[in-house]
Amino acid sequence: MGNIKEQKFRKIKKSNIGGAVTGMLILAGIIFSSFAAMLAVFGLYIIDSKIMDEYIRISNMADFYKLSESKKDEDILGTLNDPKNEYIIIDSDKNVIKFHGSDTCDLANGGSIKTFNNTLTIYPDMELGAIIPSVHGRIAVDSGNIRKVLEKSGISDDESIDLSDHIKLPLWIEVPADNGRSLVGKAYLNVYFREFAVAGILAVIIVCITFVLLIFIIIFLIRHVRNRSRMREVFYMDEVTGDHNWLWFLSNAEAELTKRGNGNKEYAILDIVFVNYRNFCVCHSVKEGEQMLCKVNNVIKHQLNKNELCVHHSAAHFAAMMMYSDRNNFEERIKKMILELENINEDHKFNFWVGVDRIGASTDGSGKLSRRRSVDIEKEYNNAGAARATITGSDSAVAFFDDKMVEEQMWLDWVNENQEKAIENEEFLVYYQPKYDPKSGKMSGAEALIRWNSPMKGMVSPGKFIPIFETNGFITKIDHYMLTHVARDQRTWLDAGRKCVPVSVNVSRAHFIEEDLAEQIRDIVDEAGTPHDLIEIELTESAFFDDKNALITTIKKLKDYGFAISMDDFGSGYSSLNSLKEMPLDVLKLDADFFRNDDGERGRIVVSEAINLAKKLSMRTVAEGVEEKDQVDFLAEEGCDLIQGFYFAKPMPKEEYEKKLRS
Repeated sequence: MGNIKEQKFRKIKKSNIGGAVTGMLILAGIIFSSFAAMLAVFGLYIIDSKIMDEYIRISNMADFYKLSESKKDEDILGTLNDPKNEYIIIDSDKNVIKFHGSDTCDLANGGSIKTFNNTLTIYPDMELGAIIPSVHGRIAVDSGNIRKVLEKSGISDDESIDLSDHIKLPLWIEVPADNGRSLVGKAYLNVYFREFAVAGILAVIIVCITFVLLIFIIIFLIRHVRNRSRMREVFYMDEVTGDHNWLWFLSNAEAELTKRGNGNKEYAILDIVFVNYRNFCVCHSVKEGEQMLCKVNNVIKHQLNKNELCVHHSAAHFAAMMMYSDRNNFEERIKKMILELENINEDHKFNFWVGVDRIGASTDGSGKLSRRRSVDIEKEYNNAGAARATITGSDSAVAFFDDKMVEEQMWLDWVNENQEKAIENEEFLVYYQPKYDPKSGKMSGAEALIRWNSPMKGMVSPGKFIPIFETNGFITKIDHYMLTHVARDQRTWLDAGRKCVPVSVNVSRAHFIEEDLAEQIRDIVDEAGTPHDLIEIELTESAFFDDKNALITTIKKLKDYGFAISMDDFGSGYSSLNSLKEMPLDVLKLDADFFRNDDGERGRIVVSEAINLAKKLSMRTVAEGVEEKDQVDFLAEEGCDLIQGFYFAKPMPKEEYEKKLRS
């Protein structure tokens, strides 16, 4: 799908909000984890500080013990044995040597813990063993013994807790003494309820912050989904009908065609044109015309089945995708639709053209049915438009895209791709068709015609590429190419001593938008060194339908430069007499259709009067397409100046034409 707007919107569709939501959840998790970690670190810091205070106290007791052992001083021993101090002395095998106070140390379940500063060995208390070493190297709380601690502290379950209250959690800390002995002192971890309150407040703050973030994420998600839905609705809305637009059709038609299980189904893409739309707007108003487009859109939608699509494409065009069974049944559906469309207004009879491009079942390389991987809806719709463009007249009609149209499109693409290279390689050849005086039989002029000798396609007639060049604008380069080669050929023949005759060269109407066209022609001929009277500029009658003043100005300039001007195909249009009245022409070429059919006396009268009219306007006449002797005799009798046609000579390569110049 080449449409840039649709491609960009597809990127928006693919970019979901999962990334943003995930990012916000991660951010909320990081914030929650950070606060929780800070709370944990804060708690650990308080606990470690209290343990270290007790460790320092027991270390002092160990120092007193070592001093009393070395000096055998009873005063020092008395200080150590203060009633507040409870300790035991153990050897390296953890055998109790002596103790002071109650020996409730559970030596069998000790372990090491890490604080911020040291690694300590602690033991639980056998009576109130609420504090125990964990396997992770930190202290842990035995919840089963907490109740005992509370009861000993005088705090019951039904009693309100004062924040100034605290509980004492006993544990035993080992400090090395001397001679392989260690002092294990009883320590207390004083936990105040106000500390729990602070921790609780911090925990509530963390939970609140996280909750607010989650609420924000949910609000963001809801708003994003709503905005995205609104954006999609606006993006896919047609401004005229208020229904879906072409981009919606592209997206949904491709999705339907490539859906799993639809590969065996046949579809058709339709280009439906409201033929009378512009006339209706002129007679009424654009607003009423748009209201009529809304009715057309509703009628088409009413004719569709489930999973079939219809949108207003542009101006008076509608696009539709319908299921395709067989051609007869499908045409009946289309005719039924057209019949209803033709009668959407009681006061007007409308007409509709429908172009159809069929999308067959999808098969793989072996011919088995398979899922469609991708479908170029733009191309299919263009094909339907190409079929619709073949409809002529004004009545409602249906046209199907076929292989011939594919070949025509391929030929168009080939011409567009190879035209520049053909100019560079001089694949375009100049053919000359002589013009003869019907009375003397003498060659008195010629017309330069183009042929394309392609290495890939062979000799190509101008009817197959000139219309394409006129459409894509390349015809202006062809005009320069032909004029250049004819002027060079004339110069070459003059230098060789040949007696040359004037050669007419066609100049397309597309060239006449250029103000300096006369100067361009003059400079091309002058560069070759060819006399101006040997070049005749031939204009088609259709050129006279454009900017008349600009055309007259260019013709006068060319005549001033010495070029003769002729009108080709006189009689093929409807404004020939006006053209003759206003344009200072030198030559009038009678259209070949005058001589292709025997129109009897009436036809001869028209030709005779046209020749007489040209004489009265001091113009020479050339009859082209003459193939019969009686036509030559009649034209000679009527005074036609020159005859061009198969009776005398066909268009020929310049080598063959040069031989005629010699004779």
